[in-house]
Amino acid sequence: MEEPVHVLVVDDELGILASLQKILEREGYRVSITDNGEEALDTARAERVDLVLADIMMPKMNGIELLRTLKAMSPSIEVVMMTAFGSVENAVECMREGAYDFISKPLKRAIVVRSVQRALERRALLTENQILRRAVSDSGGGHIIGKSTAWLRTLEIVSQAAPSAATVLLSGESGTGKELLAKNVHLLSDRRDGPFVAVNCAALPESLLESELFGHERGAFTGATARREGRFQRADGGTIFLDEIGETSASVQVRMLRVLQEGQIESVGGQRVIPVDVRVVAATNRNLEEDVKEGRFREDLFYRLNVIRVVLPPLRDRHGDVTLLAQHFLTIYSEKNKKTVRGFSEAAVRALDSYDWPGNVRELENTVERAVVLCRGEMIGLEDLPDKIASAVGGDATTSGEGITVPFGTPLDQIERMLIVETLKRTGGDKKMAARLLGIHARTIYRKLDE
Repeated sequence: MEEPVHVLVVDDELGILASLQKILEREGYRVSITDNGEEALDTARAERVDLVLADIMMPKMNGIELLRTLKAMSPSIEVVMMTAFGSVENAVECMREGAYDFISKPLKRAIVVRSVQRALERRALLTENQILRRAVSDSGGGHIIGKSTAWLRTLEIVSQAAPSAATVLLSGESGTGKELLAKNVHLLSDRRDGPFVAVNCAALPESLLESELFGHERGAFTGATARREGRFQRADGGTIFLDEIGETSASVQVRMLRVLQEGQIESVGGQRVIPVDVRVVAATNRNLEEDVKEGRFREDLFYRLNVIRVVLPPLRDRHGDVTLLAQHFLTIYSEKNKKTVRGFSEAAVRALDSYDWPGNVRELENTVERAVVLCRGEMIGLEDLPDKIASAVGGDATTSGEGITVPFGTPLDQIERMLIVETLKRTGGDKKMAARLLGIHARTIYRKLDE
């Protein structure tokens, strides 16, 4: 039997706690209440909490501090903030810190219920990550794997954008998985049964790109011995993925603009207008805003493409995802190369986690494939990794996913130091939040750092 949704209400006014508990239990939710942030964190540590309703103005720990800490502990928890001192500034700060909604007191039952329902609907979108993984299981990709906060936020935007008809612009460094996410925009849309056509605009010379995209008529240029259909026509009823869109010429940009504005193309050397029904997903590793300012990219085309912007985080910002991805690639390439490689040594894991991955997920995949081929035993060790990665080992702790692994025999004072340092990394140096996550006083953090 499925567990009921668990809502935690945090407010220092006991009357409001009782009222909200009654309202939410009538809606079928399991409700826990507390009058302070510390107890709320204890509850979130001990039990699965789906949504938190928290007051902003509370003694000891205010609602925004609680919000930050909850999101650091578990990004999937949705938070709705409440206050009797509503202001635009408060709302903006709450949203910036990851709150779903901001409601003002005195509370109205209908508004509370609607806000909770919508927040839980957004939380359900995160479960679509499983759909995303299944959708690409046959493509040989693995980049969709990950549970870091940065990656989950990216997938949430993709999940929300995919069912719409809007043009999507994916931006990020090379190797971050832009084509994989483009496929998922397609697979999660109502065009999933139509074609998905990918074009790398940087891989073709300008003279061929127009013909490749829009087709050509017989005799349109030397060598055009027959009429040829372009990629836009092949993608009719589906999705076209235009990778490295920033590398296109001015003439190609003009033709693309017409497709987006009018849903029509003209083949090279042709006079006939051809209607096409295509959803466009574009990608770039360039700064298109800068290219627009410099006159290298059409401003009107940029705004047509930039309806929904999805920024893919580099792998170095996806805390904990390296190990998950590495294990996934290891499974793929062990099977492909008919080898029985089971995992990575602790030293190899530390090296993979410590390296910056300038080539992002693509570089990690290539590294793991190479290591599987070179590995002589069942575990990949430092000796199987490239020197630049093997030499990146730093410290004795291994961070993986949401935890930290420490080798046997490590002195307790070193373990304490590792845990404090890793928690501070996770909180971006916020010592108060780190102290709350560790369940100690902030002054203890300062004292330990001084030591």
